[in-house]
Amino acid sequence: MAACSSEGARKETGTPPASGSSVPKTDSSQTAVDTTKKTVSAPVPAKDTTATPDSAAAAPAVVVKDEAASKPGAILPHKRIVAYYGNPLSKRMGILGEIAPDKMLEKLDGEVKAWQAADPATPVQPALHLIFVTAQGAPGKGGMYRLRMSDHLADTVISWAARRNAIVFLDIQIGQSTVEAELPRLEKYLKLPQVHLGIDPEFAMKNGAVPGRKIGTLDAKEINYATAFLNDLAVRYNLPPKILVVHRFTKRMVTNYKNIQLRPNVQFVMHMDGWGDRALKKNTYNTYIKREPVQYTGFKIFYYNDTKKPGSKLYTPKEVLALNPKPLYIQYQ
Repeated sequence: MAACSSEGARKETGTPPASGSSVPKTDSSQTAVDTTKKTVSAPVPAKDTTATPDSAAAAPAVVVKDEAASKPGAILPHKRIVAYYGNPLSKRMGILGEIAPDKMLEKLDGEVKAWQAADPATPVQPALHLIFVTAQGAPGKGGMYRLRMSDHLADTVISWAARRNAIVFLDIQIGQSTVEAELPRLEKYLKLPQVHLGIDPEFAMKNGAVPGRKIGTLDAKEINYATAFLNDLAVRYNLPPKILVVHRFTKRMVTNYKNIQLRPNVQFVMHMDGWGDRALKKNTYNTYIKREPVQYTGFKIFYYNDTKKPGSKLYTPKEVLALNPKPLYIQYQ
């Protein structure tokens, strides 16, 4: 199964945004935005012969007890999140940046309606998922193979989300940096009740590796730093439970998953983040998400890459809802 961000949308056209498109400008230190362009491939998972048949009736939404679920303002499992992913400075990193904001929000409205129709009992919470720190194929000024976006970009996406009462995820691709080094800068946004966090192990590089040349990895202890950071913010600022989304489509992307610490003010989503035809995506979900559950699960749909194979069609909401466990975080790229 292939990388999540390297080919998430149509190929970048290289043309500047049209006048009046509201695409924010970078600050003077930003020279690039696209995550490294080289496609990364992951091994195709073996067929899951031990899994029980998927069915909506046997598909619990939460794998383990969630202490945060009963707290005021908790989103999961009371709502299903449907998110648009990408970066407004790039047309090739996802739907969030591929089309003009008004059209993007209208398209998101359509997906929200489709999911609501597929599961009327579960309200749908719209979301915008911004890649706020992007991995790079060159070291850059700090030598960390990552590029931090401007605050103006976060402010812009948060303002777009407010037009739909949507929540926001700020996603980090740390390159050769660390989770500990990147999170403090995000505190001013994460202390807002509607802003949550995503981490992409695909671009967390160890031992001097370069993003795009191999698939990265994060250990439970690194993820635990993030859950502790979010839990502390929730307590300090009296916030509703925070959500952490961790992307995954191979075994090595997340190590020692049993040691991931759940916190009383954090809701954890392990998100199936690979692209391919429906059989491959289901197999990946069963192999890497279902077999190593943490709390809640997510499922990504790629508008273009999931249909590369002749005859392939996008997963429908009804088909995703038949997975076991039933995903409560849905992301479109």
